[in-house]
Amino acid sequence: MKPWRTYMRFVKPYWPYITVTLLIGFVKFAIPMTLPLMMKYVVDDLLMSDMATQDKVNQLMILLSAALVLFIIIRGPVEYFRQYFAQLTTSKILFDIRNALYDHLQKLSIRFYHNRKVGEIISRFINDVEQTKSLVEVGLMNVWLDMFTLTIALGIMFYFNMSLTFVAILVFPLYAIAVKVLYRQLKKLTKNRSQALAEMQAYLHERIQGISVIRSFTLERYEQKQFGGKNGNFLKKALEHTRWNAMTFSIINTLTDIAPLAVIGYGGYLVIQKDLTVGALVAFYGYLERLYSPLRRLVNASTVLTQASASLERVAELVDQKYDIVDAPDAVVLEKSKGTIRFKHVWFGYDRSSEPVLKDVNLTIEAGQTVALVGMSGGGKSSLISLIPRFYDIHDGAIELDGRDIRTITVQSLRSQIGMVLQDNILFSGTVKENIKLGNPDASEDELIEAAKAANAHDFIMNLPNGYDTEIGERGVKLSGGQKQRVAIARVFLKNPQILILDEATSALDLESEQKIQQSLEHLSKGRTTVIVAHRLSTITHADNIVVIEDGQIKEQGTHSELMAKDGAYAKLFNVQNLSTT
Repeated sequence: MKPWRTYMRFVKPYWPYITVTLLIGFVKFAIPMTLPLMMKYVVDDLLMSDMATQDKVNQLMILLSAALVLFIIIRGPVEYFRQYFAQLTTSKILFDIRNALYDHLQKLSIRFYHNRKVGEIISRFINDVEQTKSLVEVGLMNVWLDMFTLTIALGIMFYFNMSLTFVAILVFPLYAIAVKVLYRQLKKLTKNRSQALAEMQAYLHERIQGISVIRSFTLERYEQKQFGGKNGNFLKKALEHTRWNAMTFSIINTLTDIAPLAVIGYGGYLVIQKDLTVGALVAFYGYLERLYSPLRRLVNASTVLTQASASLERVAELVDQKYDIVDAPDAVVLEKSKGTIRFKHVWFGYDRSSEPVLKDVNLTIEAGQTVALVGMSGGGKSSLISLIPRFYDIHDGAIELDGRDIRTITVQSLRSQIGMVLQDNILFSGTVKENIKLGNPDASEDELIEAAKAANAHDFIMNLPNGYDTEIGERGVKLSGGQKQRVAIARVFLKNPQILILDEATSALDLESEQKIQQSLEHLSKGRTTVIVAHRLSTITHADNIVVIEDGQIKEQGTHSELMAKDGAYAKLFNVQNLSTT
């Protein structure tokens, strides 16, 4: 029931639309119910009567005129508005669900994304959400309209002949048994099929992103075989689902065909015995179709709703994911930070059951200081800086900003004080201008250009085909590594944060690009608290404090000259890189 409660939150605002759709639908479905009555009138009251021929023709013309008004002038607009309101309602509900899901995805922690495949998340977001529209379209609309049609048909049939009606509905209990037995397994098979589709989509997403690796290692045939395995698994699950679905329909349709045969046999007997008129039998047979057509649709609805319920459970699993990083009830908004950061006995690990990544870290970064974190890969440098904007929460200890525990500051206001430049900055498809404006969407054109100039990016941007309006492709694929970095730095300039975090921002660049980026970063760090994770130690000799981290602990810290004089871990790293400045 919990997935349904989750879904009904989105349906609730649209009950007026659903009600209007149902009322229009009742009219739409009631109109065809008059056809068998017309047939009864024509057979019994016109064809079988002693009325004069011209009178019969006149009565028939009057009936046809009324029918034309009903079925053409009235039914057309009714059908249009029923379809329009039904599609409008489902579209609005799916719009709200996807908006809410996107907002939810943005609040989930980095840990969630590290444990999930992007393609699978997208599959739930797109495919499974789309499948749930049947819950409204079918479950909350069509089912009730079919129940209405079925009830009216049954009432009229009982009016014509009670015993013949009982013959017509003898297979109803078999329907109920078939639905109960068959659809339990169908739901399971539907979930298996959706999961297989999600896995294939996740695989495809990763391989498209890594197409350059596949080409460089000539892995095309290997990857074709691997994808064939994923595709084959989806085919297997789809065929299992199809076989069960086909068996379900064959059983249901076989049961449905029993009723007309029984009605023809028993109804013909009643007409022979003069207990039923010919017109009544014709009309009764017409209502039999209006009885079993909605019944078949109700059974089909069970199939659709079973599949939609399976998709709903997958969507609900995503919606119900808990947030790792949340604001404390008394969290305050930090308007402007001075930039003083303190780590007090900080312990942290990505999983509490595994070895801690950071162990009893104590570190003070004064406002306006430049602090560099150095050490071998895997020592905990990147983990330490990811704790400052609360991408993860620590296990023990405290991290303070301007003397306040960052867990008592709202996440949004905390991160608004921080700008990050990473080794592999993410740029989005779109224009250069759109990517820079992510730093401050409300910035003016002049502010944007000033930010680009400060990042040494303006000149190369102006040389692009359309300047700031140049499309750069997914992840900025049309730009070089140095150009992407300068756009990312311009983005941070536009944000104008008090705290700057640089995570190996130049390690993957050539020397010329690195020099330009270094100039931009030095300009950017002026007057800001700056934390640098460095690979090339020559780039951080100017730092106010250099912190050597090994195995999650601070081994030594000081200025470049102080640490070189100690001849310890830092001096060893510096000399290994052959960067001595003596």
